[in-house]
Amino acid sequence: MSAQAKIRRTTVPEIAARKGGEPIVSLTSYHAHTAAIVDKYADFILVGDSLGMVMHGMESTVGVPLDLMIMHGKAVVRGTEKALIVVDMPFGTYEESPAVAFRNAAKIMKETGCGAVKLEGGKRMAETIHFLVERGIPVMAHIGLTPQSSHVMGGFKTQGRDEAGWDALIEDAVAVAEAGAFSVVVEGVVEPLAVKITKACPIPTIGIGASAECDGQILVLEDMLGLNEWTPKFVKVYGDLGPAIERAVSEYADDVKTRAFPTEKEVYK
Repeated sequence: MSAQAKIRRTTVPEIAARKGGEPIVSLTSYHAHTAAIVDKYADFILVGDSLGMVMHGMESTVGVPLDLMIMHGKAVVRGTEKALIVVDMPFGTYEESPAVAFRNAAKIMKETGCGAVKLEGGKRMAETIHFLVERGIPVMAHIGLTPQSSHVMGGFKTQGRDEAGWDALIEDAVAVAEAGAFSVVVEGVVEPLAVKITKACPIPTIGIGASAECDGQILVLEDMLGLNEWTPKFVKVYGDLGPAIERAVSEYADDVKTRAFPTEKEVYK
C-alpha cells in the first residue's frame, strides 16, 4: 500500500452537512487544466452551462446541448481528485418530465463520473428533484435568477426588487430542500432576501450575486480572473489575465515578425 493515502473526493453528504458551518468554496471550471488548479481550493466545482457563453460565444445558455456538457464534464473530472464535481443539466433535458430528467441525469453521471447534477427551478421542479433523488441522483437546485429562463424573465434581471415577490422565492428554496436537493444556488437576488432564504432553507445556500450570509459562494472562474471585458456587479475581479494574455500574444507576434523567435535556445541542433 502506498505510503501516501489516496485523496478522497468531497461527498454530497459532506456538502449538505456544511449548513451554517464553514463557508463552502466553489468556482466553475470547464476543462482539465483550470480544474486541476481550482481543485486545490474548492469544495465543489460546477461545470456550468455558462460554458456556452464563456467558451463557445453563445448569447445565452439556452443553446447548450447535453453532449457538450458531458464532454466538458469528463475533462473536469479527469483534471481533479478532491472536489465534488457538479454538472449542469442544460435547457430542455429535464423540464419535460421526471422520467426524461432521470434518463439525461443518469447519462451525465455515467459518462462523466461526476458526483451530482444541477438543475434550475424552485417549486415547479420539486417533483422532478424528488424523482431523481429517490433514484440515486444527487441534485443541486438553482433559484432566483435562472439563466435558462432569461427569455421569460426579459433578460438577466436581479430578483427580489419588489418585496411582494419575496415569499415565493423563499418558498422555492424550502420546496427544493423538502424534495431532497442537497444544496441550492441562489443567484441574482437582493441581499436582504438572500439572508432570509438562507435562514429559512435547511440546506446550504450557494450565493452568486446574493449575500455573504449564504452558506457558500460561487463565481464563474473567467469572470473573477479578469478574462472578460465586462463583468457583473456581483463579481470581484481577483486577477488581470485578460490584459496579461493580450500582452503575451502581442509580444509573441512581434518576435515572430522580427525573427526574434525562435532563438538558439528554442531550436534542435
